Amino acid sequence: MIEQIKKKIDSLPGYVKNKYFVTSVIFVFWVTFFDQNKLIDRYRNLRELNQLQKDKEYYINRIEEENRKLNELGKGKNLEKFAREQYLMKKPNEDIFVIFEED
Repeated sequence: MIEQIKKKIDSLPGYVKNKYFVTSVIFVFWVTFFDQNKLIDRYRNLRELNQLQKDKEYYINRIEEENRKLNELGKGKNLEKFAREQYLMKKPNEDIFVIFEED
């Protein structure tokens, strides 16, 4: 039995018997699946980071747009127009008709 194992080992290519090659393969396997900072988790974290950066950019743009609208509202009649369009507010003697367009 031991002789059969030795024959199988001797029949392997030279690079597989090299201790540095075997050590490197074990190291890569360990880092990929078992290490505390495994490569799979690093990849997931990198994807999440990219998504969070996109979200951050979106919200910064949204904040700038809302601040611009807020500055416009401070100017006279724009406040009344905004309230009527966004919140469907009306004066006591008015009727509101909302028309939805179908695509």
